[in-house]
Amino acid sequence: MRTVRALFGRRARLRWLHLIMGGALLMPYFLVGTVLVGMAGGGQQLFSSVPAQLGAFGLALPMAAVTGLFALVRPLCVAAARALCGVPTAVLADGPARTRQARVRTAGWYTLHLALGGIVSGATLALPPFAVAVAALPLSPGLRSTWLLDGPEPLREPWALALAPFAGIAMLVALAAVAAAAGEVLARRAPVLLGPTPEDRLAAAERRAADLAVRNRLARELHDSVGHALSAVTLQAGAARRVLDRDPEFVREALTAIEETTRRTVGELDAVLGLLRQDGEPDGEQAAYGPGLDALGGLLAYCGVPVAYESEGGPEAPGAVRPDVSREAYRIVQEGLSNALRHGGVAAHGAGSAPVRLLVAVRAEELEIVMENPLGDRAAVARPGGGRGLRGVAERAVLLGGRAGAGPDGDVWRLTARLPLAAPGTAAGTGPGTRAAGAERSGTEAEGRR
Repeated sequence: MRTVRALFGRRARLRWLHLIMGGALLMPYFLVGTVLVGMAGGGQQLFSSVPAQLGAFGLALPMAAVTGLFALVRPLCVAAARALCGVPTAVLADGPARTRQARVRTAGWYTLHLALGGIVSGATLALPPFAVAVAALPLSPGLRSTWLLDGPEPLREPWALALAPFAGIAMLVALAAVAAAAGEVLARRAPVLLGPTPEDRLAAAERRAADLAVRNRLARELHDSVGHALSAVTLQAGAARRVLDRDPEFVREALTAIEETTRRTVGELDAVLGLLRQDGEPDGEQAAYGPGLDALGGLLAYCGVPVAYESEGGPEAPGAVRPDVSREAYRIVQEGLSNALRHGGVAAHGAGSAPVRLLVAVRAEELEIVMENPLGDRAAVARPGGGRGLRGVAERAVLLGGRAGAGPDGDVWRLTARLPLAAPGTAAGTGPGTRAAGAERSGTEAEGRR
């Protein structure tokens, strides 16, 4: 049963069809080879001469190999191999063949496919009619008389006629076995010849790494935006509940702040989730989504904590900062405010406590951020499950070529960040490896202090 399935099952039939396609693709090259052989002296015996036909077949294969060197041949071969040869998708490469090695491999596969396909196609056209005629000899007197008249002498024996049906069936089975064997050869060579080259694997790894970096960035944006909004809303709602009966005006202001905070956060959440839900990979510009320093006023107005804000470098200076630096600076300030709400004396004592002090200064070569807030009773206000924010601040700063730090300074908690205004990597010691190592080191130190 297994043998029958191997020779005539669905996979065998699909592979047979794949070989027939190879024979069809070989025909234009074979016809050109036939013309070349005829010009070389085949004459009128061209189509009845086996050597001439073999010569045309031999000339057709090198021409097919040249065609296989084109980049777009590989995706067509891969699609056919996946659909008809039963080759697993994961072992085959995607996209055109860009490198020399990939093109040579594809040419080898294309030539092998057309060579085996030409042989199987020719046998499929010629052998079944002959096998049926042989099997029908005992049943057809007219066919038998013609056959016995023109056929070899041994075939005129009665025992030969009795074995003719078995011989015809054996020919058809042999054809099926040859086709199955040729299909198996193609299926086994497909991962080698159509599989990804080292360059393809490297390119795929780079694409996956870039996609992961983009999605990690979007996840960090969600963490900072939603985390800050929840902290601010929790503080404002708690303060409003405590003075609900005696200070309606404060409750009204708190509700307004909650409304503005949630509206802004929902907008950011929709934008980031829209990027994450895309079918393709978010590109660099999309991944750079986020508010900048120009939106700092709205953040400070409804952050849920009193802030003494000071800006240096001129009123137009924040608008002159590079967009990526502006976005990261906004997120750093947002995370500092979240920490003040979660852990600082502001959260412990409410809206009447000492204000948070924020300085944003645009220097000649860098943007400096300094934020201070009262320490308070950290054990009483610590939020379970926290601890990623300061690591994110350090990563944001170092990936831009800057630095950040946080820790107690007397009776205040101080967060500082310095972001270069020049493009990252233009100064020595700010290459990708240095920035990544610095981000890990700074993040670990900040987490240990907070």
